[in-house]
Amino acid sequence: MSSVTTLTKSTAVELQFATFYVGELLLALPIDYVQEINRNLELTEIPHAPEHVRGVINLRGDVATVIDLRRILGFSLAEVTPQSRNLIVRSGDESIGLWVDRIADIISITSDSICPAPANVSGADGRYFKGVYRNDSEIVVILDVQEVLDVE
Repeated sequence: MSSVTTLTKSTAVELQFATFYVGELLLALPIDYVQEINRNLELTEIPHAPEHVRGVINLRGDVATVIDLRRILGFSLAEVTPQSRNLIVRSGDESIGLWVDRIADIISITSDSICPAPANVSGADGRYFKGVYRNDSEIVVILDVQEVLDVE
């Protein structure tokens, strides 16, 4: 075994991700970002808000803005289905809901198994992706949460 291989294996870190679907695209974000996953889809619309803002929800007395990931990634507006969920993430002192089509699973992968993301994944803008991971049956795209939350 070469010293480069040894160094790579010793520096690889195991990471956990929450995975979910937006359309047919399997996305993941680090589990540390996830505050909770809920079914609260009773939104209050915000007049004149950007089109990717679906509205706000009451999150146990706090107001959380809900962002439609489909819109940010360039897909059509999400429809409410029995599988639709709000994936609540923390951004500073604020809770923000990411509207996703369905929740998948929690996965553990090593950092050295994540490859750079191509510029365009399934028609979505690659600037929102940090990398990709290929398992036996699917490609998991790692979402850049901060880039998504910085959209105005």
